[in-house]
Amino acid sequence: MIKVVQAFDRAPIREIETDDAAALERKLEAAHRTFKDRDSWLKPHQRMAILRKLAALMEGKRDHFARQIAREGGKPLPDAIVETNRAIDGVHNAADELRNFSGREIPMGLSAAADNRWAFTTKEPIGIVAAISAFNHPLNLIVHQVAPAIAVGCPVIIKPAITTPLSCLDFLALVHEAGLPEPWCQSLIVEDNALAEQLATDRRIAFLSFIGSAKVGWSLRSKLPPGARSALEHGGAAPAIVDRSADLGKVIEPIVKGAFYHAGQVCVSTQRIYVHDSVADEFTQRLVGRVEELRVADPTLADTEVGPLILPREADRVMEWISDAIRSGAAMATGGARLSDTTVQPTVLLDPAADSKISTQEIFGPAIAVYRFTELDEAIGRANALPTAFQASIFAQDIDAAMRAADRLDASAVMINDPTAFRTDWMPFAGRRESGYGVGGIPYSMRDLAQEKMVLLRRS
Repeated sequence: MIKVVQAFDRAPIREIETDDAAALERKLEAAHRTFKDRDSWLKPHQRMAILRKLAALMEGKRDHFARQIAREGGKPLPDAIVETNRAIDGVHNAADELRNFSGREIPMGLSAAADNRWAFTTKEPIGIVAAISAFNHPLNLIVHQVAPAIAVGCPVIIKPAITTPLSCLDFLALVHEAGLPEPWCQSLIVEDNALAEQLATDRRIAFLSFIGSAKVGWSLRSKLPPGARSALEHGGAAPAIVDRSADLGKVIEPIVKGAFYHAGQVCVSTQRIYVHDSVADEFTQRLVGRVEELRVADPTLADTEVGPLILPREADRVMEWISDAIRSGAAMATGGARLSDTTVQPTVLLDPAADSKISTQEIFGPAIAVYRFTELDEAIGRANALPTAFQASIFAQDIDAAMRAADRLDASAVMINDPTAFRTDWMPFAGRRESGYGVGGIPYSMRDLAQEKMVLLRRS
């Protein structure tokens, strides 16, 4: 049994049973047996109907999901409501994508040897999906890993974060209520990392979807069985550049949202901010003023803007990183206090050393660093200096500066006058280099979970 607690005050929510090795084997074998029986495969219209009914059932539990996300994950209620709405839309998105999910014609007759032939491809599900998820979006991440598998026709076994399993379990109950037989979608609740690795690397697994730390993700990928594919979503210390031409009246709010949304526990959370020297003083003054207004409180309250970190040890680590930055020569512009076991005051640090932890690693907490620059290319070079690369931002009214940064920033997505944390669920979402592998986003995940089969007909 594990005890699930509220992130904010550690109050118990519910106890749930965990799975052991025998349970894992039963679930893998059920998924394998189901997938091997092609007569049991659901037709596209059946999968669409299940997804449509699932979305309707989720609508009926919208308030429940939002409050549960706030309680188990610590996300402020206004943001938890947004996550719930996105998750419902994501299920619709997977169903909609099936209308265009098809193969293609392969041209024949381009040489004499290919005369009198007609060829086309179809899409087939790749096989069993092992999905390992993270705590920071305990419903929407599950949707991103499960809904594409349902849409394509892959059995999926989902392991939620052990700190936030309740939204996943409630979602899976609705999946089955919507009509999907249980072997097609199962959960694995384990505290034992060895069992999670056993799931990911089992020879029956055809695809690993992993959201979490780079160290674990890359290790699992190296152990996958031959032929298995994977998608890894890690993180990075996302950079934002504030050009001299930026409209400071329109910059502060998106930067603050991008930095302190979910207390910075987002893989593309704004962390390193490079500000042109000519506007740095005014920018910092405005930034600090807005950060000091942020309401840090119980995430289940409607006006909370910043909630807790997921565990006390994460607050310990963030406080240590802030101290490391100060030791490296950074100035404390605001914040830096421990407010409770799991809450840290939103913090702004000025000019920490280039080799400090906050300058080089993902803090995953409510602290940001501000640096000055004089030439745009200097800021771009510093933004690109880490082995991680995910999403980045440039704030500028000068179109030449904006486009130069968009062209030269090493990122899978560059936001112009929007925060690094911006995302819609149908856009491509991918880390580069150490930040990940493959492309997320519901339509893109569906493509990864399918394989093409060519059919060739020789005419007499």
